Amino acid sequence: MGENRFVIIDSDANWRKNIKTMISKMGYWVIGEAEDGLTGLKLVRARQPDLVIIEAFLPGMDGYELARIIHEDKLAPVILIASSTQQNIIEKAKLAKVFAFLVKPELDYNLIPAIELALTNYQEIIKLESQVKELKDTLETRKVIERAKGIIMETMGISETEAFKRIQKQSMNKRISMRAVAEAIILAHNL
Repeated sequence: MGENRFVIIDSDANWRKNIKTMISKMGYWVIGEAEDGLTGLKLVRARQPDLVIIEAFLPGMDGYELARIIHEDKLAPVILIASSTQQNIIEKAKLAKVFAFLVKPELDYNLIPAIELALTNYQEIIKLESQVKELKDTLETRKVIERAKGIIMETMGISETEAFKRIQKQSMNKRISMRAVAEAIILAHNL
């Protein structure tokens, strides 16, 4: 539990009040409320909450579409709530990539565990995506340096170790990354 900031988007003012009361008791902050999807999306973009609770059936843009946009733009994890659990509702929730789906009459028992899991899992996903990006960048850098080493070895007739040392020395002398030096070598070679 903590001082996480939430936005609640539900067309029913009474449910918004109930949800706000439940989560406020646990120390969470509700930083915004909306009754329709479009207003909710603007609110989420403006306030950047840690979690969004959305009702599935909203006027204008429905909760599924809103949840999908929030997921694709990596704005926050989403918990979707509805009054029933018909099969097509669950399928739509899966496609929208929500972190939890809860039925309104059972919110008292399930909301806080769903919030905790959604917050934890979302942070883990963000961390993993960051690691994947970092690994891709590292791999791409290695590929560029290998290509530049090959060009130096071919044009100057030196060993791989010597080619690497030259790239490294240029990097230190110019105070730029080895990748930038390697890219410059490749660009110059292609001219």
